[in-house]
Amino acid sequence: MKTPRTTDDSSKRSRRRFTKGVAAAMAAAPLVSLMAKAQTPPGAKTKEAAAPPNPQSTPSPQQQKPSPVAEAYAGVARARFDEHVTPEQFELIKRDLEGNVRTAERLRSVKLKNADEPDFTFIA
Repeated sequence: MKTPRTTDDSSKRSRRRFTKGVAAAMAAAPLVSLMAKAQTPPGAKTKEAAAPPNPQSTPSPQQQKPSPVAEAYAGVARARFDEHVTPEQFELIKRDLEGNVRTAERLRSVKLKNADEPDFTFIA
């Protein structure tokens, strides 16, 4: 037999309390990393991450030809925002779009199995 939940205001999180908590966590993150570095002895060697067994050679973004999808996105951005953006800013936008397209391609290349689960459980 289930007992009904009693909801009191102290157990609920308001948006304001949540935002304050997130801001506090973001402010404390650099301090925590500095404290962690302070805990290691000065002569101790840090453990380096091992290289993957078959590293893939990926050319730098300047050497790769822009993908047609990124060029299409850049054309849409130019059509919409051309009068508001300088040419230097537009080059930055094009590089960002190219990076986003390449990241999306890498994410799509990872094949998930039916049994793969997320790393977290979302409870609302």
